[in-house]
Amino acid sequence: MTRFGEYLNKKSIKKAEVSRKTGISPSRLSELALNESTNLKAEELYLVALAIDVNPIEILEVVFKDLKLISK
Repeated sequence: MTRFGEYLNKKSIKKAEVSRKTGISPSRLSELALNESTNLKAEELYLVALAIDVNPIEILEVVFKDLKLISK
C-alpha cells in the first residue's frame, strides 16, 4: 500500500465517495492507493483534499515526507 492509500485508510475515507465528488475513477483511486509506481498528480491530490475537506498541504506532507533537497 502507498502512503496515499495509508492516509486514506487512516482517515477512514470512502474511495467511492471521493470518486463521486472528484470525478477520479474508483480504479484510479485504487491504483494510487495500492501501486507504489503510480504517480499522484497535483490535480488529483488537490481534488481529493477538497473532497475530504483537508488542506492539500496535509496530504503532501504525508505522501512526500521523504523528499529532500540535494545537499552539497
